[in-house]
Amino acid sequence: MATAASAVSANKAELIAIADAVAREKLIDRMIVIEAMEDAIQRAARARYGAENDIRAKLDPTSGDLRLWRVVEVVEEVEDYFKQVSLEDAQKLQPGANLGDFIVDPLPPIEFGRIAAQAAKQVIFQKVRDAERERQYEEFKDRVGEIITGVVKRVEFGHVVVDLGRAEGVIRRDQQIPREVLRVGDRTRSIISNVRRENRGPQIFLSRAHPDFMKKLFAQEVPEIYDGIIEIKAAARDPGSRAKIGVLSHDSSIDPVGACVGMKGSRVQAVVQELQGEKIDIIPWSPDLATFVVNALQPATVSRVVIDEEESRIEVVVPDDQLSLAIGRRGQNVRLASQLTASAIDIMTEADASEKRQREFVERSEMFMNELDVDETLAQLLVAEGFGALEEVAYVEAEELSSIEGFDEELAAELQNRAAEALERREAAAREERRGLGVEDALAEIPYLTEQMLVTLGKAGIKTLDDLADLATDELIARRRVEPRRRQESSRSEDKGGILAEYGLNEEQGNEIIMAARAHWFEEEGEDAVAETPQ
Repeated sequence: MATAASAVSANKAELIAIADAVAREKLIDRMIVIEAMEDAIQRAARARYGAENDIRAKLDPTSGDLRLWRVVEVVEEVEDYFKQVSLEDAQKLQPGANLGDFIVDPLPPIEFGRIAAQAAKQVIFQKVRDAERERQYEEFKDRVGEIITGVVKRVEFGHVVVDLGRAEGVIRRDQQIPREVLRVGDRTRSIISNVRRENRGPQIFLSRAHPDFMKKLFAQEVPEIYDGIIEIKAAARDPGSRAKIGVLSHDSSIDPVGACVGMKGSRVQAVVQELQGEKIDIIPWSPDLATFVVNALQPATVSRVVIDEEESRIEVVVPDDQLSLAIGRRGQNVRLASQLTASAIDIMTEADASEKRQREFVERSEMFMNELDVDETLAQLLVAEGFGALEEVAYVEAEELSSIEGFDEELAAELQNRAAEALERREAAAREERRGLGVEDALAEIPYLTEQMLVTLGKAGIKTLDDLADLATDELIARRRVEPRRRQESSRSEDKGGILAEYGLNEEQGNEIIMAARAHWFEEEGEDAVAETPQ
């Protein structure tokens, strides 16, 4: 920039040469540099002739000739002597001038003093720097997701700054491969994860730990992936340690796993070396979730998979001798399988699964015995037929109940009546509890909210329409994120989730609940507006 800054004291031939040199050096349009010079000269001239004047400067981009002038308006009565001129004086400057015209009053060239020169240099520097930043942002903003090679320029507080040629990128500490040491001067590949405009210029964020980095590396090593014949449907990484990818072939004659592994493992080894020895499991992807889970838990053998779609959980049963293999060291295998399938996975042995089934069978049987006032045999028969809740008995088609061996239409009708009465008792008990908690009756009018949900809200301190209206949808219904766990009886590691997460409300229902709670706000605003209207 020393060359550009010296422009303010150069002759006209040098001005154009300087503009060309700066434009080439900073990779920006030369007209931007010339405009910066014009702006600097204008400011210096205003400092010389008075800041109140409307002074313009024009630098010819070909010859380097500089013109300086003051713009004044022709008026009948002059109020601002710096920007206005009378008709009589205007006629002297420009014959034929009329009221309302803007005329040009040429000014002689100025000599830059030390202070004016420094100010002009700063203007040129800032303009060129802004143009350079804009050029960098425009160049990289559409390259997110692209692999780029650069040279490590410096390491600051664990973050690696990479010279990308025309810009700098940063690999933050959490986006580096653990235990990988990058030194100044090292060449490194990474993926552009984000490009943002910031006050200090465009920030280009790079990553070597993102799953997409591994996917892009495979696309470079495996021609079938680059051509779209093989698709990487899912990827999960424990950077620097282990990774899993699910692959699908769109050509039945090509084995997706074999193509990614390559001859004698040459293709996958090239990726492994770039990722500092990260072990990669290549797994055939399947649209059937149960099949994909079985594949994802390789090398462990799976006996049975049970999918709970409402809770987005998968229960996997494995032989006793496969438990540690399925879980992996420090839970790594099941954790990666969970990320790959986007579902929480419970790992349990055959013995654990059997114990769980027995416990659930006894609990449901006792519930039916108590709520429906039936004997143990009939309650166990209902559970054995797949009934697990009073709602299922009360609202199922009567023919489904009467078709159970030993049941008839009369018994089915009686069971449904008892189930409906039991639900009413539950609702009444919940209503009393809700009122005891101080939850307003107005909340009971909101769609989808049951009395039991209102009890849960009351225990969470949500007791009025305003309390509920202040919540965001996620705070109300967001599902808890549950980490994969090895046994049913082990404690869950979970995020807090929404207040009503356990009730399985979807986002649309959650939005409707919140908007219904806020309805009185809009009614009050309407009443206030009417009251303020002048009569």
